[in-house]
Amino acid sequence: MTDVYSRLLLTERDALLPILRRTPEEAFDRPTVCDLWSVRDVIAHCATALTRVATGDLHDFSPEANEADVDARRPLPLADVIAELEKAYELGAASPEIHRVALGEWVHGGDIREALGEPDAYSSAGVDDALAILVQRSVTREVPPTDVHLTDGRSLRLGDPDASAEGVLKTDVAGLFRIVANRRPELAEADLTGLVPSELRMFF
Repeated sequence: MTDVYSRLLLTERDALLPILRRTPEEAFDRPTVCDLWSVRDVIAHCATALTRVATGDLHDFSPEANEADVDARRPLPLADVIAELEKAYELGAASPEIHRVALGEWVHGGDIREALGEPDAYSSAGVDDALAILVQRSVTREVPPTDVHLTDGRSLRLGDPDASAEGVLKTDVAGLFRIVANRRPELAEADLTGLVPSELRMFF
């Protein structure tokens, strides 16, 4: 499934970079849903994580290790941080390991959009690929079997596709990603029965 991951990453690149280039520099200091990180910090994290995965220069991606990467880039000019992200998109899309971070990069794009007041946070371009990857991740993470009915008419299954459903979730695309990625899930317009939102969480 490398193609779907690379496609999602390049779609996010093409959608997000123009937003960043037209955003006033002072807006990059706005806080995001990621604790203690500004928009600029999230960009730095995305660039670093992509580069590490693409080049094999891995660490444990713990909060402490991620913070060290971000902190190392705080002295850099903003233009350099954005340029690093652009280069990282290219490296990542060509890497056979991109499956590890593509969906997370797309979700972080939602974090940035939300902080900047841009539309379609957590439902931006590439959402069909993001949903396909999310379904696969839900099986790998052994999420309780849940039937999801989206307001646009689509339905999908999280967790084991052959098991009896333990939960039913009715929401929109953004609400689904807010819940599974723990992005202010209380803002999701959602009706969840049989489970609690934390049982559907797939990002930590």
